[in-house]
Amino acid sequence: MTETMGILAYGAHVPYRRLDRAAISDVMGSGGGQGWRSVASFDQDTTTMGVEAARQALAATDLDPEALWFSTVAPAYLDKTNATTVHAALRLDAAASALDLGGAVRSSVGALRSALTGPGRTLVVASDLRVGLPTSADESLGGDAAAAVLTGSAADGPLLAEYLGGASATAEFLDRWRTPGDVTSRTWEERFGEEAYGPLVEQAWAAALADIGLAADDIDTAIVTGLHGRAVKRLGGRLGVAVADDLMDTVGNSGAAHPALLLADALDTADAGRVVALVVLADGVEVLVFRSTDALAAGRPSRSVAAQVEDRADVAYPTYLAWRGLLEV
Repeated sequence: MTETMGILAYGAHVPYRRLDRAAISDVMGSGGGQGWRSVASFDQDTTTMGVEAARQALAATDLDPEALWFSTVAPAYLDKTNATTVHAALRLDAAASALDLGGAVRSSVGALRSALTGPGRTLVVASDLRVGLPTSADESLGGDAAAAVLTGSAADGPLLAEYLGGASATAEFLDRWRTPGDVTSRTWEERFGEEAYGPLVEQAWAAALADIGLAADDIDTAIVTGLHGRAVKRLGGRLGVAVADDLMDTVGNSGAAHPALLLADALDTADAGRVVALVVLADGVEVLVFRSTDALAAGRPSRSVAAQVEDRADVAYPTYLAWRGLLEV
């Protein structure tokens, strides 16, 4: 008999500092927009944010991870394993392996999918620090955040959400890329990326529903995310289900961390029995489907995503530029 796999614990970290997008145009005369984006402070990086998210997750459970997987596209170190720093900060047993699974935004949801289908308890930590050229859309629409998910089987302890199954569709096309040494990424013309993602979403969505034996009407909420904003908005509306808030107005898109962050936000308020589909557009499409359980209410972290979003302090735009190394002072 196949063991039921799912989520044993989860947590998130949204930095306290926020940048009012209107401040960008106030200083530069262009760019910006409405709402805020989250900003990692001068003394934060993807590793420290990942530690905070992992602490939130593990504080809500007595279970220890047997493995730690850390995924980011903005690692503090190259050659050196960043996951070992998270491992040390959490004081995990030396027998628990620590691995980096990064390099691309899709790596984070891939790590989560692999953990949900593999043996043992795995703590998947995803963290990202998004940087764009001053006044660019990437700058204003990006965000810094981290999220952590402890996966395992029902034999390990009460599952907060059962993993029902999913599907994947992959294609090679230039949507977004960043060459080694560059701070900011470049993007393909949006309409071409949208055309490429369309059939992939349809393929992965249909395959996921077939895998779990449910119809679209059985899905309560779809979380649709990816760095191609136009494709996410348009194609998410084609799924035939309610789409969750993407936190773009309050956090921005936190790249590799965003799928797990949005999943944490959904679990923060989900009633038992809710079926949630996570749809991620990144060099293809990944679909993961979960059903919340009765244990969710008692197993939530102490600080919800919404509470962290509400607790904020604005940072001046020149200060933000200095923190990101884009303005020398």
